[in-house]
Amino acid sequence: MASAADRDPRHHTRKMQKALQDIRDHLREDIDKVDEPQLKAMFETSAEVLGGLAKAFQDYEQKNEKAWR
Repeated sequence: MASAADRDPRHHTRKMQKALQDIRDHLREDIDKVDEPQLKAMFETSAEVLGGLAKAFQDYEQKNEKAWR
């Protein structure tokens, strides 16, 4: 049976935000470690996309957007 924390949507949104932020940070750190411009661009684009996803989870949690109300 699921615990109270498992049933709380904030528990899940916060875990996802943390995971997305960790990957985003890793991508940004690796930009300086590679020489290929296309890969640098892919890392930066991926980091931006993950930032947008993390914001979507935050908006859901805070009910900031009309769609989440």
